[in-house]
Amino acid sequence: MNNNLLAEAINLTLFGMGFVFVFLALMVVVTTMMSLLVKRYQPNLNLATTSNIELSSNIDERTEAIIKKAIKMHTKI
Repeated sequence: MNNNLLAEAINLTLFGMGFVFVFLALMVVVTTMMSLLVKRYQPNLNLATTSNIELSSNIDERTEAIIKKAIKMHTKI
């Protein structure tokens, strides 16, 4: 009886680990496929360009320069 209990414990362990491995592998494959689909069908939106920004007249030159540098750093990928 002791051997049967040990065999069932090993069997349950292997099935459990196998299920977790298959689930995680399937999740990686599905996530990769979704990422590829989004990259393919989602247009590349680059809305933040420095040429389209209208700055109000009450911003001084130093602040304007800082804002332009921050936008340039943010859009630089």
